[in-house]
Amino acid sequence: MRRMVLHDPRGGRLDVEVAASRRERTRGLLGRAAVDAGTALLLPGARSVHTFGMRFDIRIALLDRSYRVVAVRDLPPRRIIFPRRGVRHVLECALGVDLHEGDVLSGEQRADQR
Repeated sequence: MRRMVLHDPRGGRLDVEVAASRRERTRGLLGRAAVDAGTALLLPGARSVHTFGMRFDIRIALLDRSYRVVAVRDLPPRRIIFPRRGVRHVLECALGVDLHEGDVLSGEQRADQR
């Protein structure tokens, strides 16, 4: 998986895995015991997600094409978020990540991946 860093407007930083292939997007966070604080999984091109088969709660940020946060939801296991107008990417992260509707995230490729 490709990796990048996302910054929020308040100076927060997330180390992000980017699920580039269809297989990586389909797998998502399944099989993991948790999401570490300060890390996330970006699903480019995804408009909805589910937590069937997961064992922990996650925070979902629905992003538009310019990485503006359209909505933030906490999602327990066995739930689904349906597609929303304007959503182009989904960011899956740990509960407690400080993201708010309207935030614009800026990204950069991680230095160890250049």
